[in-house]
Amino acid sequence: MIYSLALLIGYFLGSINFAVLVAKSKGIDLFSLGSGNPGATNVKRTMGAFWGNTVFLLDFFKGYLAVFLAQYFLGMDGLNVDLIGIFGLLGGILGHSFSVFLRFRGGKGVATTMGGLLALMPWVLAIGLIVWVIVFFMTRVVALGSIVFAISLPISFYFLHDLSDVRWILCLVLAILIVVRHASNIQRLLSGNEHHFSKK
Repeated sequence: MIYSLALLIGYFLGSINFAVLVAKSKGIDLFSLGSGNPGATNVKRTMGAFWGNTVFLLDFFKGYLAVFLAQYFLGMDGLNVDLIGIFGLLGGILGHSFSVFLRFRGGKGVATTMGGLLALMPWVLAIGLIVWVIVFFMTRVVALGSIVFAISLPISFYFLHDLSDVRWILCLVLAILIVVRHASNIQRLLSGNEHHFSKK
């Protein structure tokens, strides 16, 4: 029951889509512009860096908050606090990707994942962010950076933590989720049609 509540807390928090809210405040239908994806990257592509970065930070904080609130309100003696946080984060990612307020549509969940990882395993996140930055600045492709970031999570966890730790399973699940959510991006990458951000 406790873990189900953590999942629900994360889900409803994650379902708040800041990309759509910001776009609507400017009279923009995000689903009909750019990639059509209601996430920070599409906001940056269609509305500029300021709004894109703002949405990224809000989604990042949403992921952190999903873990923090689940652990704060539901953590108690005899329960695995990390596992409660994991369910909170998974709920947040599912809410962001399949929002109940958007007819179960949503973004890719990378920023929300990063925020949750800050609360659960900051060193794994730090390595993932370094990898993301390197890949992005080499290729200027956000999706490729996100995919390599995802793949780095279980690898870095393997070297930093004990594999008996339940967070190891989370890293594997997150890697699969993020890669699967980027399936269309992978197809465009293979065909050479994926969007590149300018170096300017």
